[in-house]
Amino acid sequence: MAKILVVDDDPDLVESVTVSLEKKNHIVIPAYGGIEGLEKAKKDKPDAIILDVMMPDKNGYEVCKELKADPVCQDIPILLLTAVASKISTTTYTHRMGMETEADDYVDKPVEPKELVRLVERLLKK
Repeated sequence: MAKILVVDDDPDLVESVTVSLEKKNHIVIPAYGGIEGLEKAKKDKPDAIILDVMMPDKNGYEVCKELKADPVCQDIPILLLTAVASKISTTTYTHRMGMETEADDYVDKPVEPKELVRLVERLLKK
């Protein structure tokens, strides 16, 4: 049983991922924005983080960089959840920004919650 922080500004995605993770007996810590995600990561020290990229208050790239620079959080595996590939022409986000983070893995949206669970469990085994 692992503690997983799920950070996404889409409440429906957070809920569906939470249900899938709880079925596998994981404890889920929900956060609905980058700033809240950072605070909860530092306070709750999860075993892994699922982190959306495009959020209004603080994007996932910034959150990832801050966490990887923090001695308390730097070893927590981070799975970036991104729709950047499909929105690259309409946003300021780039693939290069993603490559510059130290995320442990990434997956494109849309993704099935079961696939997310599989990817997180793989990260937990590393």
